[in-house]
Amino acid sequence: MGQKISGGIKSVDGRGESGGSPSYRPSAHRRQHPELRGPDFSKPPRLDLLLDMPCAGLETQHRHAWNPDDRSLNIFIKDEDKLTFHRHPVAQSTDCIRGKVGYTRGLHVWKIHWPSRQRGTHAVVGVATSEAPLHSVGYTALVGSDCESWGWDLGRNRLYHDSKNRAHSSLPSYPCFLEPEESFTLPDSLLVILDMDEGTLSFMVDGQYLGVAFRGLKGKKLYPIVSAVWGHCEISMKYINGLDPEPLPLMDLCRRAARLALGRERLQEIESLPLPQSLKNYLQYQ
Repeated sequence: MGQKISGGIKSVDGRGESGGSPSYRPSAHRRQHPELRGPDFSKPPRLDLLLDMPCAGLETQHRHAWNPDDRSLNIFIKDEDKLTFHRHPVAQSTDCIRGKVGYTRGLHVWKIHWPSRQRGTHAVVGVATSEAPLHSVGYTALVGSDCESWGWDLGRNRLYHDSKNRAHSSLPSYPCFLEPEESFTLPDSLLVILDMDEGTLSFMVDGQYLGVAFRGLKGKKLYPIVSAVWGHCEISMKYINGLDPEPLPLMDLCRRAARLALGRERLQEIESLPLPQSLKNYLQYQ
């Protein structure tokens, strides 16, 4: 079930999430791709705003966590950690679990923590309707295998949607800027970005926006989902936050502009600004 993936990822966003150097640097001999400046690779402004907000509280995270009633029977949610599931070591089986909440509107971001040593040969992260299957005999990339789910294979750098009816060579690589046969090693955590207002699914790794993976998702009700094959793997999902589709209030936009002007490394200096305390509190989401 195991496989080794190696290589290096090219930088999409030259800044890490903290404003420092990115975790992955382009190989020196690689040419730069002009298409990286296209709309699919531009981090949406609303996403920047959402990620600048405080993370959702534990109660909200539990409300958006894995669904104990919508899973393969080879999976169980841990009693001591409701954000994490454990897969039984069942041979020749692929198993899925959906999240509790299906999204039809708004922008939603959640973090998947999946240790790389527990991924095996078929580790897929994505979204699905309530009709997508949750179990299959044998080892396979179940998420994205039919028209009811969309998934990113973390080991093969491929995007799957209705893949059982398509030739493997026609399945797109992701991130899209990878050259043929180029691969990279993912860290243990990644962000999943579902924008139901735009109808897109995207991903971020270590603060780098990897671009749009799927389009055409408007009008559906989609749930977080993963498919796993590794025995005893444990995968956590933490809901980061969401934004409604309505235009943002001017006060929120002004706060975002002020925090951007300060920069992440100087946010702690807000308390020293010559401003009323109520405004300082607002700038710090207090």
